[in-house]
Amino acid sequence: MLLPDVASDPLPPEAAEWRKAFGILRPTSPPCRYISATAWANVHDACSDFIERFGAEAVRLGWTATELFGVHPEHGTLRVDWCGVMITGGHKAIGIEPNRILFGNVSGYRNVPGAPTGIPIWEFAARAQKA
Repeated sequence: MLLPDVASDPLPPEAAEWRKAFGILRPTSPPCRYISATAWANVHDACSDFIERFGAEAVRLGWTATELFGVHPEHGTLRVDWCGVMITGGHKAIGIEPNRILFGNVSGYRNVPGAPTGIPIWEFAARAQKA
């Protein structure tokens, strides 16, 4: 008897790591104290959806975890200027381009001159658990 072929993950390794790391975060438990449970549930849903639908393309275009899912290393989402594109709005993406993510009538950009670089939100959550 032949075994069925095991389907390989359609995501490249980087996006698969994002999925794994983000999947550890619970949608009902905000990792940053300055984001409400409702807002976090929306962000979590939007990020999970983005990884599945656009993760491969994001990797191909060179987007990084911090550009997409970053937060301030000490203050989390309180410092929105440090936040990645997917963390700021809680809206599902409808498209991706080399330097922006489309959310309908608004966009998030990665090529903002002088923008600081944070850490991925899952690293922020891990640090908070250790503290």
